[in-house]
Amino acid sequence: MAAAETDSEVPCARCSDFLHFSAKDTAAKWLEVDNLLKEVYQHLACFVPKIYCLGPNLNPQNEDLLAQLLLQGPLEWYLCGEEPTVGLAKLEQSNQPSQLCGHVFKVGEPTYSCRDCAADPTCVLCMQCFLGSVHKEHRYRMTTSGGGGFCDCGDTEAWKKGPYCQKHEPNISDSSQKDPLANLSEQMITRTRNVFSIILKYAVHMLTWEKEDELPEGLEPPARGDTYYCMLFNDEVHTYEQVIYTLQKAVNCTQKEAVSFATTVDRDGRKSVRFGDFQFCEQAKSVIVRNTSRQTKPLRVQVMHSSVVAHQCFALKALNWLGQIIKSSDALRRILCLVGLQQGPNGENSLVDTLMLCDSKMWKGARNVYHQLFMSSLLMDPKYKKLFAIQFAKNYRRLQTDFMEDDHERVVSVTSLSVQLFTAPTVARMLITEENLMTTIIQTFVDHLRHRDIQGRFQFERYTAQQAFKFRRVQSLIGDLKYVLISRPTEWSDQLREKFLEGFEAFLELLKCMQGMDPVVRQVGQHIEMEPEWEAAFTLQMKLTHIISMMQEWCANDEKVLIEAYKKCLSALTHCHSGFTDGEQPITLSMCGHSVDTIRYCVSQEKVSIHLPVSRLLAGLHALLSKTEVAYRFPELLPLSELSPPMLIEHPLRCLVLCAQVHAGMWRRNGFSLVNQIYYYHNVKCRVEMFDKDLVMLQAGASMMDPNHFLMIVLSRFELYHIFSSADCRKRYGRENINKDVVQQNNTLIEEMLHLVIMVVGERYIAGVGQVESYDEIKREIIHQLCIRPMAHSELVKALPENENKETGMERVIDHVALFKKPGVTGRGLYKLRPECAKMFNLYFNHYSRADQSKAEEAQRKIKRQNGEDSVLPPPVPPHFCPLFGSLVNILQCDVLLGILGAVLQWAMEPSGGHWSESMLQRVLHLLGMGLVEEQQHLTGSTEDGISFNFTLKISRPGEAPGNTPSILALLETLQNAPHLEVHKDMIRWILKTVANIKTTRECTASASPADSSGHSQEETVRDKDKAERKRKAEMARLRREKIMAQMSEMQRHFINENKDLFQQSLEELDATTSTSLEHSPSTCDSTLVCVGPRRWRASASDRRQVVTCILCQEEQEIRVDGKAMVLAAFVQRSTVMSKNRKRPTYNPDKYDPLFMHPDLSFGTHTGSCGHIMHSHCWQRYFEAVQAKEQRRQQRLRVHTSYDVENGEFLCPLCECLSNTVIPLLPLTKTTCSTEQPDQRQWVNITSQQIKALHAARKKTNAEGVDDADSAEDCHPPDGFRLDHTPKNPYSGTIKEMLTTFGTATYKVGLKVHPNEQDARVPIMCWGSCAYTIQSIERLLVDEEKPLFGSLPCRQNDCLSSLTRFGSACWTASSQAVVHGHFIRLLAALVPDSQVENTPCILDIDMFHMLVSLVLSYPALHCLDSSGMSEDAAQLHLLHLVTIAHIVQILLTSIPEEVRMEQESGGAEREEEESVCLLYNTLRRHLSSGLHEVTSGWHLWHCVKTGILPYLRAAALFFHYLNGAPAPPELHAVGVGEWEALCGYLCLPSNPLQLYYNNLELLEPLLQGWCSHPGVLQALQSSTALIRFPRESNHLIELPEDYSALINQASSFTCPKSGGDKSRAPTLCLVCGAMLCSQSYCCQTELEGDDVGACTAHTFTCGAGVGIFLRVRESQVLFLAGKTKGCFYAPPYLDDYGETDQGLRRGNPLHLCQERYRKIQKLWRQHSITEEIGHAQEANQTLVGIDWQHL
Repeated sequence: MAAAETDSEVPCARCSDFLHFSAKDTAAKWLEVDNLLKEVYQHLACFVPKIYCLGPNLNPQNEDLLAQLLLQGPLEWYLCGEEPTVGLAKLEQSNQPSQLCGHVFKVGEPTYSCRDCAADPTCVLCMQCFLGSVHKEHRYRMTTSGGGGFCDCGDTEAWKKGPYCQKHEPNISDSSQKDPLANLSEQMITRTRNVFSIILKYAVHMLTWEKEDELPEGLEPPARGDTYYCMLFNDEVHTYEQVIYTLQKAVNCTQKEAVSFATTVDRDGRKSVRFGDFQFCEQAKSVIVRNTSRQTKPLRVQVMHSSVVAHQCFALKALNWLGQIIKSSDALRRILCLVGLQQGPNGENSLVDTLMLCDSKMWKGARNVYHQLFMSSLLMDPKYKKLFAIQFAKNYRRLQTDFMEDDHERVVSVTSLSVQLFTAPTVARMLITEENLMTTIIQTFVDHLRHRDIQGRFQFERYTAQQAFKFRRVQSLIGDLKYVLISRPTEWSDQLREKFLEGFEAFLELLKCMQGMDPVVRQVGQHIEMEPEWEAAFTLQMKLTHIISMMQEWCANDEKVLIEAYKKCLSALTHCHSGFTDGEQPITLSMCGHSVDTIRYCVSQEKVSIHLPVSRLLAGLHALLSKTEVAYRFPELLPLSELSPPMLIEHPLRCLVLCAQVHAGMWRRNGFSLVNQIYYYHNVKCRVEMFDKDLVMLQAGASMMDPNHFLMIVLSRFELYHIFSSADCRKRYGRENINKDVVQQNNTLIEEMLHLVIMVVGERYIAGVGQVESYDEIKREIIHQLCIRPMAHSELVKALPENENKETGMERVIDHVALFKKPGVTGRGLYKLRPECAKMFNLYFNHYSRADQSKAEEAQRKIKRQNGEDSVLPPPVPPHFCPLFGSLVNILQCDVLLGILGAVLQWAMEPSGGHWSESMLQRVLHLLGMGLVEEQQHLTGSTEDGISFNFTLKISRPGEAPGNTPSILALLETLQNAPHLEVHKDMIRWILKTVANIKTTRECTASASPADSSGHSQEETVRDKDKAERKRKAEMARLRREKIMAQMSEMQRHFINENKDLFQQSLEELDATTSTSLEHSPSTCDSTLVCVGPRRWRASASDRRQVVTCILCQEEQEIRVDGKAMVLAAFVQRSTVMSKNRKRPTYNPDKYDPLFMHPDLSFGTHTGSCGHIMHSHCWQRYFEAVQAKEQRRQQRLRVHTSYDVENGEFLCPLCECLSNTVIPLLPLTKTTCSTEQPDQRQWVNITSQQIKALHAARKKTNAEGVDDADSAEDCHPPDGFRLDHTPKNPYSGTIKEMLTTFGTATYKVGLKVHPNEQDARVPIMCWGSCAYTIQSIERLLVDEEKPLFGSLPCRQNDCLSSLTRFGSACWTASSQAVVHGHFIRLLAALVPDSQVENTPCILDIDMFHMLVSLVLSYPALHCLDSSGMSEDAAQLHLLHLVTIAHIVQILLTSIPEEVRMEQESGGAEREEEESVCLLYNTLRRHLSSGLHEVTSGWHLWHCVKTGILPYLRAAALFFHYLNGAPAPPELHAVGVGEWEALCGYLCLPSNPLQLYYNNLELLEPLLQGWCSHPGVLQALQSSTALIRFPRESNHLIELPEDYSALINQASSFTCPKSGGDKSRAPTLCLVCGAMLCSQSYCCQTELEGDDVGACTAHTFTCGAGVGIFLRVRESQVLFLAGKTKGCFYAPPYLDDYGETDQGLRRGNPLHLCQERYRKIQKLWRQHSITEEIGHAQEANQTLVGIDWQHL
């Protein structure tokens, strides 16, 4: 403590020195001097060490005050030349407010980007600007900031429209952009420049200072002490745990201090961990270095002189001060920019350059401060922003190289400013043309990836950790390149063209290094040993995907650029190919009378690579030539004639063959790395620039070749040429001895090859290949996704490729092709395909995976069948090819293809012996269909086309002379009747029908109309045949059904005749039971149903009999007092759901007395059950098995399960519901009732006498032997009251055991103590749990507007019934004297008893708990009484007494009438009103000053009636379950008549005040006693609010409708422990609204010996161990129970598409869904949170492994 004391005295000592200091005079002195720099430095040298860093505990408040007075004061005086506050205010007034917002984002603050108007996704608005802008009506995206960026409001380049919010709207009048310096006087400008240049120079000097023990010239302190700091610096290598452990050893501090050190180091980048002389600090340094240098490089530690640290502290302060000062005026900002960017006299670096270049040497805190200053100065001034950008670009290489070596995150590196500079289009273009930025970025990138193979390609094999780290860093360069390219130029200057093409060439060099990287060779014989590294190459590909697309878009923007880029790309590809020949030998292929020269190459034997970015870029540019029509307008400028099509298709074809062979299982031995590569090749993230472009390249090559030649090369690469080229290929596999596997492989390869042909001819949805727009492309993608099944918005977005702006373009299209279906309380909204779009379905859509294809096929056929159509899926009508690709259709009618198709059809003639496959045939039929569709299009299109494309003719022509093979058409005619082709019949029929249609069309080209009709008639005849066939089948099926039914009914009749007697018997029994039940039904015997008192409904023997089945052994068992015990699985938990006071201090569980429940219900014990019944011995066996299993499991695995066996928890064996005890089931008790019963007064007197007798007996036993005078006048017990009587315990051994089990469990959980069945509080806890559970269920029914009876699920019904009956029996398990003591104390609170002290006042008792405890403890007294007084009468008198007490309680706490509207009832309730006024005035008389005067009887009666209703409803439930009386029908419905029905059912007068007036002589003195209790007046006069009745139900907190309001609230929340630090995971408690700092070291506390996070700690104070939280930044609800249980739950916030967005990944605006929030609230009110967690953890084992207590 000494340190702290001296610390607080230091400032006082200093203050005396500083009192006579005057800032004004110092400033005046500075104005006189010549060498201002020296003067200011001297001042700083003198004062800075006196203010900062004077001891181990820094005191920021004092330091800031003194720095303001002694250091900033003089500077401000000098700057303004007058009182600074006045001077700066003047500047602010004359200043034009900036149109740029420039608000710098804090971590976690919400940012908004408009998807319609933002120039790119990095353009964002802060919340204030967003709410004042036009964009909040648009499609916007909301994210949370990582900190560091700033708001782009007012930047016209950032927004296509609406650049200003209302606040930053520019003044129309002041449109002339004049120089801001014009407002300032010359002197002011000079003074400002002087101050700014000195202070900035000082700050830069100090922050980049590297010596630890001395200061720069001019700053040496006058006196120098031996005081040092041991300074620890942050790095991203060591973990929190390592640092904490090391610090505890090095500077022997506590764990708490070490945690605080570690958090500060992580936040600010450095922290002093020791203060003292050099030796003392050096020793700590050596320990830290030694401890952290084992695995990694050691933590960076420096021993620094205190004066150096002091100056560095002030340097940061000075930069902050500069940032503040320039806010007041644009002119000052401009001067600062000027000073910062000014180069030295000999061309030395400017101060800004110096800071940037030393960035990686500074600590985190210093970097953050100067980055902030750059943002508020350089980036806010448009003129200097450009100058700064130029400097940034000049230093780009150096900065990036430093960043590679630095281990800090990019957020705190100066390189992260690139996003602010490069995304401004004008700045980016200027940097490309003037600084050649594109080339610089790309070359820097290539330079840093130095790992190459002999051919110069990147090689990521055996990457070291260091290289992998560097590779991650290098990727940020790609991001910068993306920023530069993100907005495309509309106008090109020659210089821009030249520099862009130069950059393009550099980019080609980069792609050349990737062309052919990571080649693979097929493993034959044995499996690959080491999986090769494949991820790095794909990471690179993914990162570059958007860049490649953007490069193509830039090229497409200008014809000259496109032509040049195409040439460059082609020469790059030629260059790559020249190195690829690998000495392959030439061969000639011939087939169907055509031959072609190619090379011998086998994918299955040679090297092949999946990475071909150069070819793919060329493919993209080739399609653009067609799309922009450059190919047709300037053919002479293009090298199209020099193209060698075989060279173009070679590598993409190899890649596609590789995929086919992997599908065919030929590469299994190459392991998973290849499978993963193929997966990504087709995956939506990569396919646009991989698979799609390979297809385009094949199409481009094929369109320039003879289709026969193209197909022969394809066959050769697929290694299928030998199958189709042999003369007798149509008799495939006559020889049976061929290897099965090879046949299987070849089948798959043929399927894949046919699929490839389908794609080459059919894929026309790429602009430039087919005549389509991007709109059609997206539309087709979406249709095919929705053909699989209806999908949610997010699934669709995931299935579509994103462009560089993270847009898929889906919104423009979706409503045209799909219908949206909103979600219910669970699930999410789904889009369903519009039926008319299904005709676009293409079974061989190129982006389907195999699984998708089969799902889509099944779904579409099913829909067609449901609509009663043919289930045929013909090829859809494709768009037309662009002219450049037009010749591709000829593939369909070329000889080689027809030869292949004919061969497959010929094979299909015989049932497959594995020699052909169904899918092969399906593809062949699809190709035939495509040919016919194409021909139909040509026919309807124009005549000359129709003549050139005559597919029908080709397929009707038989083979040449020697073979005389039948024509394709003839084969189809034969196949349509083949029995083994049932599946394909529809398609074959469709083909033949279409052929017929086309033939008729051709024949009748002369006269169009007859052609139509004949085509029609032909279709109709086919259709009629189909119909007739269907009808015949249906008729057959009907007859078969009828026959079966007839047989069954005959058998049934036969069975009944044989077993006549049995049936007769069971019918008679049924009659008997119905008649008996009628006799006993309550409505017949007594018109009024009463559940309490001597007149109550009594159960007959049959009603009492209850038979249940054990879920474990399936045995039936009657529930009897003396039988085997049956138990109900139950879960007891502490609860604060109904609490009206969460601030109540915690009690000591060992001394706490729970007899009286306070009306604020601050915490209770709730019992719930799943309703499943077991024998007690079955349950015990089951639980022992669970325990044994748990012990075994703990030895094997050290993880939690979803239940904690040590705490007695288990899962219900049937429904796996979490339970922690069992309730024994008991029968209804038999009661007899004599007619003569005492009235209330007599009963109270008798009971008082009995109690006196008990007191006397107790005194006797206590005072054994001492003959006391008092005891002599022993009061005689009343008649029939036998003190010596020991009642017989009616219960069997197992039931007794279970009574103890449940009682002890309730006591243990409710009080959080160790189990002790002897403890006197056991019965109290049981009664309390019974009362609390009934109260909570009554509230639940009110909240859900359900009737009191008849609406409870049977599990709650069974639970309440067994709980209440257990309550009435649990006294038998405790000692009788203890229960007597409880009853005496309880009754004494209402009926004064001189022997009982410290009774609580009437306002401190919850009356329903009182009633339940009195009624359930009374049997212990009653069993000694043999006078014939019934228990029922006692129950009624207790009810009456407690009811009166509750009415008094309500009147004492009623609200004065001003609050309510006056409303007279028309005399209907006059009697009630008068009586209530009388009673109220009696109370006022007793409490002379305590109560307000109330004149309105209506108001008082209203208070009483509404206040007492919950109590009456709860009492009705209680007595219903206790005594088993059925409820009257009025209580089975909600609405009128409830009051009368309740009073009748409870045997109360409908004006309950009559209870008081009918027993005045008894109750008047009691009333006086209640009012005279000192606690009553105290409570009425105290400032704390009284509990009013009826108690309002608790709700979860109100949440804002718009989620961003929550994010904003969370972003301004700072961690309460670590000095204003932003919390990383702000978490909102939904029960009480507290915001907590979750999941962080700073807010961990100790709870019962464990370290727990803020949320877990909060659940114990707010929710008795159960918590419901909203994790604001994740948009996720968190349920916690205890320390080890938790789960995540869907949040109540949905976007417009009915989906939650956990983790805020999609960023769609989120709005509160009330139904879902109510569902969470219902779970909470039902006490089902723990159960929900249990189910979640059982369903998802990963949840069990999470350390919930640290949240």
